[in-house]
Amino acid sequence: MDNQTAIFKSWVPGWLIKITIFLVILPSTMLFAISTVNINAAAGYYGAEPADIQYSMLLFYVAVATAVPLERRFFSYMNTRPYFLLCLSLEVISTLICYLTRNIYLLFVLRFIQGVLNCGITSICLTLIFSKLGTERAREIGYSLFYTLILCMAPFTSLVTAPIVDNYEFNAVYKFAIFAFIPGAILLLGIMNNVRLSKKMPLYQTDWVSFVLYSILLMLIGWVLVYGQQLEWLENDSIRFCLFMILLLTLLHVFRQKSLKRPFLHLDVFKYRNFRIGIIFLLAFYLIRGAFNITSLYFAKVLGMDPIHVNLMMLANLSGIILSATLASRLIILQKSIRVIWIYGFMLLLVFHAWMYWLFNTQAEAETFIIPLIVQGLGAGMLMTPIVLFIISSVPENLSKSASTTGVFIRFLGFSLSISMINFFQIKSDSIHYTRLSEEISLINPETISRLSIYRNGLISRGVSSSEANKAALGLISKSTQNQAFLHFAMDYYLWVCMGITALLLIISLAPFINKTVINVRNKLPSPASF
Repeated sequence: MDNQTAIFKSWVPGWLIKITIFLVILPSTMLFAISTVNINAAAGYYGAEPADIQYSMLLFYVAVATAVPLERRFFSYMNTRPYFLLCLSLEVISTLICYLTRNIYLLFVLRFIQGVLNCGITSICLTLIFSKLGTERAREIGYSLFYTLILCMAPFTSLVTAPIVDNYEFNAVYKFAIFAFIPGAILLLGIMNNVRLSKKMPLYQTDWVSFVLYSILLMLIGWVLVYGQQLEWLENDSIRFCLFMILLLTLLHVFRQKSLKRPFLHLDVFKYRNFRIGIIFLLAFYLIRGAFNITSLYFAKVLGMDPIHVNLMMLANLSGIILSATLASRLIILQKSIRVIWIYGFMLLLVFHAWMYWLFNTQAEAETFIIPLIVQGLGAGMLMTPIVLFIISSVPENLSKSASTTGVFIRFLGFSLSISMINFFQIKSDSIHYTRLSEEISLINPETISRLSIYRNGLISRGVSSSEANKAALGLISKSTQNQAFLHFAMDYYLWVCMGITALLLIISLAPFINKTVINVRNKLPSPASF
């Protein structure tokens, strides 16, 4: 009896298995980004700050980054069908409570729980996928498909939920998520035999202490990076206390892992040079990827696009990701140089950021940005899978799970740092440029008078009274100044990104040991916490 027949009922065709797994994993990955599909709408609904909504997403990320080693124990202990049903039921219940509540603190708790449960569902799907991929070539294709899905999920989620947020209250996205789980769940439970996908392991000696320490550590890191700018960093007592606790918990975590016979997370992975290099490039990639949010902000804030229009623009980016991820998979299968693949990817990202630097303007046609968005997608898709495969191939097989889990922490750190850096530089840059631009605007300045007159006459021609037109014209001048300040920030930030990418390209070109890692994923699976 082959593997497919053992896991699934004998009458089930292969195409139905693939569709079912996709329908199960799709809503699970969508749930990650669902709280931030429209940050302002979410903040308004929960009566919270935008930073609170960002932190709720980070809590989901913390859960998937810390629960992987723990989740594998439960996965190995239970049969797959009841385990899937348990995780799915709890996930749906938590999502339903998210739909019903307006309490931001309860949302924080629920998002963390969702992240833990999400690990279980994703773990089942990945095991089903990779149990059918016996050859190394097939597994490399599987990796590419999985990480392409991860890259595409945030913009895809925003696209499909934008009409919902536009027509209903924000909590309707959680109702959408609940219904999205149903088709895949019914199909999987209907076609799957009640089998065990791994050797049964007892639950004793489960390292709950390491899980709690690691979770609190990542929560504090995320909290400092999200709220640090708002609380003025080291000038705030709570930030200083959190930094002290981060240092203390880091030392405790390292000491505990070193002293355990079966560590929660093997720190020996850091002994391998190429692993250290790989996570540095992964961190850099996520920082660069995070800068892409500035382009979305530009479309909405300066060009005045509505969320639906912005997300439709991102279809060009998704097409680039899919195309280049397919190409990257082919290059890896052909054993092409990792260095060359990385150079291609970072060069494409450099072209995008340099191109956008010159395209940033207060007025532009949407069609102008289609090709740059495709280029950005090409760069991102070219890099994601090769970097991850480089990391897990840099360590022995017995450390591959710890390498993959550590990679999740690096992605969490890169994601959090990107939010923090954008918040920091936007506030600092906006204040500098807005102050300077405001000083140039004077009611005795002929250019200012001319612009006010144009705004005022335009409003009056539309039936606005003279007094209201005067007030509105001043408001338009202020908004124009804010847009100019944002443009200066965006250009400055992208210039710094270009300089960083150039430095990375030099390192890749001059570091011969990058090519010494042979990609081998025959017996290695990606972490279920791979967002």
